[in-house]
Amino acid sequence: MIKAIILDIDGTLTNDRKEITPRTREALLKAQDGGVLLALASGRPDMGLVKWAKELHMNEHHGLFLCYNGAKVMDCQTGEVLFSKSLTKEEAKDVLEHLKQFEVTPIIARGEYMHTTDVYGCTFDYKGAPLNIVEYESRGNNYLLCEHKDLAAWVDFPVEKILTAASPAYLQENHEAMAAPFKDRLSCMFTADYYFEYTAKGVNKATAMEVAFGKLGISRDEMIAFGDAENDLTMLEYAGTGVAMANASEDVKAVADEITLDNNHDGIAAALEQHGIL
Repeated sequence: MIKAIILDIDGTLTNDRKEITPRTREALLKAQDGGVLLALASGRPDMGLVKWAKELHMNEHHGLFLCYNGAKVMDCQTGEVLFSKSLTKEEAKDVLEHLKQFEVTPIIARGEYMHTTDVYGCTFDYKGAPLNIVEYESRGNNYLLCEHKDLAAWVDFPVEKILTAASPAYLQENHEAMAAPFKDRLSCMFTADYYFEYTAKGVNKATAMEVAFGKLGISRDEMIAFGDAENDLTMLEYAGTGVAMANASEDVKAVADEITLDNNHDGIAAALEQHGIL
């Protein structure tokens, strides 16, 4: 019996217009009304998940946020933190010092602000149009902006994650060198073709699921998880039923138990109906 539905956001819960389609929304509302727990599992910070939680009424059903790719898990209704694992201050400083040799935009979320080095000089061509990645990230997650000449000097606290942004071509060419000093110390991964990020060693969506749902008495066999990208791999492998969207990468499809329709054609709702959850 399925007791929890775990959902990635971009490319999974939302369509290409960054919207939850009516059929998918109704399916998830019905599942919650039937007693199934809903969790949003994303690289986004918790502030970036509030919009979707409200739309899905998760704040009325003790829905969970697995944010920062699993570095923090919280009950979106009460604010209770069920799991947290951050980069230490020293680790964060080391990463930020190392990144100074690369043409990337480092980003740290803290409080109501997204902190970076330059809110204007971070535009690159993406799919034939200019994209200011700081504007995109801050607007999508409801953040104010704050600039620092030197993020490494500014950081004097643990950090859930360090996000770096650049054109997909630049990150493909440089991500191995960006990660090289930290391969055995931290978790380093793509979360989009223009995002490469650092979290504490061992942080991933599966670890967060194991700890948080274990506290709630929900076993992995009682979970169904949906995803499409590299940072969803552990989540789909851990859940009793791991479902890849039709638009997922081939690596994700390879580890999934099944493949549903894409994010523009209500793949989540179709799979929930097929499993008799609705």
